Amino acid sequence: MTVAALPLSLDGLRLRAEIAASLGAGGWSDKAARLAAIGHLKAAVTQGRDKAFARLDGKSGGLEAARFLANATDSALEALFAALETHNPEGAEQVSLCAIGGYGAGELAPSSDIDLLFLKADSAGQAADRFIEDLVYGLWDMGLVVGGATARTTGETLALARENVSERTSLLSLRVIAGDARLAFDLEAKLRAEAGEAGHAGFVEAKLKERDNRISRAGRSRYTVEPNIKDSKGGLRDLQLMRWLAQFLYGQDAFERWVAAGLLTVNDVERYLRAADFLWTVRFHLHALTGGKDDRLTFDLQPEIASRMGYEDAENEHGVERFMRRYFLTAMDVGSLTRLVCAKLEADAWKSRPRGLTRFLPEGEGGPATLDGEDFVLREGRIDFADEKRIEADPVVMMRLFEIAAKHSADLHPDAMSAIGRSLRLVDDNFRSDSRAARSFFATLLDSPEPQAVLRLMTEAGLLGRYIPEFGDIVARTQFNMYHRYTVDEHTLRTLAWLRSIEKGEQAEDHPLATKIVGQIKHRRALHLAALLHDTGKGQGDQCEEGAIRAAEACTRLGLPEDEVELVSWLVRSHLTMSDTAQRRDIGDPKTIIDFARIVGSIERLRLLLLLTAIDIRAVGEGIWNGWKAQLLRDLYSATAAVLADGHSVLAEAGEAEARARLTAKADEARAQLAARMARFDEAFAREWAQELPDSYWLVFGPEDRLRHALFVRATRAMTRDIAVAVRVDRRRAATEVLIHAPDRDRLFSDIAATLADIGANIVGAHVETTRSGHAFDVFLIQEESGGPYGVGRSRALDTLQARVTRAAAGEPARPAKRGPHAMKRRAAAFTVPSTVEFDDTASEAATVIEATGRDRPGLLSELARVLADAGLSLQGARIDGYGERAVDVFYVLKNGAKLTDEADREPVRAALLSILREEEAQWAEEARARGLARARASTGR
Repeated sequence: MTVAALPLSLDGLRLRAEIAASLGAGGWSDKAARLAAIGHLKAAVTQGRDKAFARLDGKSGGLEAARFLANATDSALEALFAALETHNPEGAEQVSLCAIGGYGAGELAPSSDIDLLFLKADSAGQAADRFIEDLVYGLWDMGLVVGGATARTTGETLALARENVSERTSLLSLRVIAGDARLAFDLEAKLRAEAGEAGHAGFVEAKLKERDNRISRAGRSRYTVEPNIKDSKGGLRDLQLMRWLAQFLYGQDAFERWVAAGLLTVNDVERYLRAADFLWTVRFHLHALTGGKDDRLTFDLQPEIASRMGYEDAENEHGVERFMRRYFLTAMDVGSLTRLVCAKLEADAWKSRPRGLTRFLPEGEGGPATLDGEDFVLREGRIDFADEKRIEADPVVMMRLFEIAAKHSADLHPDAMSAIGRSLRLVDDNFRSDSRAARSFFATLLDSPEPQAVLRLMTEAGLLGRYIPEFGDIVARTQFNMYHRYTVDEHTLRTLAWLRSIEKGEQAEDHPLATKIVGQIKHRRALHLAALLHDTGKGQGDQCEEGAIRAAEACTRLGLPEDEVELVSWLVRSHLTMSDTAQRRDIGDPKTIIDFARIVGSIERLRLLLLLTAIDIRAVGEGIWNGWKAQLLRDLYSATAAVLADGHSVLAEAGEAEARARLTAKADEARAQLAARMARFDEAFAREWAQELPDSYWLVFGPEDRLRHALFVRATRAMTRDIAVAVRVDRRRAATEVLIHAPDRDRLFSDIAATLADIGANIVGAHVETTRSGHAFDVFLIQEESGGPYGVGRSRALDTLQARVTRAAAGEPARPAKRGPHAMKRRAAAFTVPSTVEFDDTASEAATVIEATGRDRPGLLSELARVLADAGLSLQGARIDGYGERAVDVFYVLKNGAKLTDEADREPVRAALLSILREEEAQWAEEARARGLARARASTGR
């Protein structure tokens, strides 16, 4: 603790003189004189902030600015206190004005609350209360936001500190600004005495539990791409926590004492100061941009702060991404320092020892227990090197340390982490080509119950990035878009976590197919390496092609045989192919299946790619994976497996013909299954209905879907209805199914799509068929904006949905899509989303595929569909895919029953679609400019 006031600056002395001149003989009771004095105080506060900002120098200066602002604020408060003292000297002599919390530590952000304690003498009377009241009003008049400003006696303060650990913490930085310093000295002495009597363990445990709760609220990972620079893991609060604990346990000179005792190095203190300076610099810019105390580093603010701090675009990395990478590297440093502090607390028995990654390993009776030979010991519940000098003699011992940690499911001692940091220069080409290092690495990757936890430690120690430089290039790398929720390296480690969870059988409900086939794969190591390396092409150009090259280089260096190197490289190159095919193409089209089967080539590769695709999507973040995507992947897998069964190849022309025959047989088998299930009550209808729909329908939908659809159409015919609509919540697909059976006509799809958009439904899939008898049989899958099935628990909404779609199918004019001003989210406005329209005649034998990409918004699909209808195109199907702020809408179209191959016919369609997409983007750009939001220079993407 400290109770000493900061020395009064020259500016402070000048301010006191100006106030004295303003008050003159009338003093504080004279309203005009008081207002003049307040004016000087407000000007001093504003000037102090301006001068604090002037301390910022590009990427640094934040810590100096925070301290300058605290000092300038002290001067203003001291001047106010002095002015009031002449008005009420009796009250002033019974009060001590103290700074507490972060402000008490001598650091202040531009829009932060000023944490104050008005400490009263136990004998204080009404004069003291009047003085404090005038002081509070004066602070308000100055425009200061005072947080936690309460008037208490020493006894009251001590009682509250005993009950509330946060109050106790804030008092660790107790500092006198003005008034009777003896009151603060007395409080400090009594707090210190009570802490000694109660012991330190309870306070330390309470503070660390408080930290856990804070991080849980802010997001446990320090790698979420929109962090709170104050409260997130690795933020300013963690730095403050270390300082508070040090002050509580050792006094104000804690860091100096720790360095002297060899518990922290000078480099550790330098890391602390660098991290604090960077985070304070960012915080100053944040407060300047928002005009408030919001500490969330949101997408809309990141580009502007990056620009202010001098981060410019590089060849393959935007300035905003370089800035955020610096942020996450800083958060890693803060995390490393936090581990060091916790280790000190454990060693001094002030904090419970860790239970490692999954369990606690006791030490031996005589102290540190030796593990796996003489190189490692269990020290204070964590694994450490028995002798750091061994690293110099054999650097591979660093990789073995993590193998031992994985084997025993134990955490690493911070001394071991520090030793590795000092020895990273030894990780050279010889180290990377050492087969012993590779064996230890693969033991960690493949045998650990939680490989992601051990590899995260390896990443934070700096070893994994040095051992596999391709992975090192993605450590702390961000992608400036709203799709990805974590840094690239954190996403990668979460991918491995999902893979291990599937291998353990923990995901059987959400991933039944993956759980079934994971034990059937023959190349487990290749799959794990592909998961580790699949995003190493990020920031290098074409992420899949570049990633494949880098993966091959890494695997060759790790000593894999040539065929396994090629397999890992292929998996990385193809890791987006299965999701793109499932979500953007008609997987009922035989050509889609055959083309995909040709890419995959074998059942083994199909299994590996399915697993890699699923875990990759799961690791993006909450809400990205859903039952709809899961079903699409399962359907694509099933159809492709039928083509590749028995080692069948589709590379040759004869093989392709055989593949088509297999798909036809699969469709015919589905028809026969339906007829068998309906045999007991209407076999004739089943046979007739089976011939009404093409093979594509029978390849897409499962047995339960086919039966339900058939019963719906049978009931419609029985009631002699021309138009029928059925609505059903499909929890398996996480969507609401809308079935439409109606006479086919132009604009049917666009009218229905417009109606669904008008009621707030988000279309995630549409299967469009025309029966041989000339009826449309359309299946829409829709969701709420939040991503769940539309209308769950809202029976009236489902009734309205059915009625509105029925009227639309009957030809009721659709209401135009809502345009004009819309509720623009600042976060989404930070991005530039390029608009593209591409035509493809090779993706389908029966139709031209149009892929339109642009900024996502409600109603976009219906507007694009209207353009196609206006052009006289017949819509055969639609697929909807999205990546945060970016939508990819795919349409299968015909013109007069044929593909749209003539460029003269394509150009007006392309222009009209681009007009819709660009108009939307232009609106967002204009609103962004109006709001002063900086925008990313280039496109967003995966």
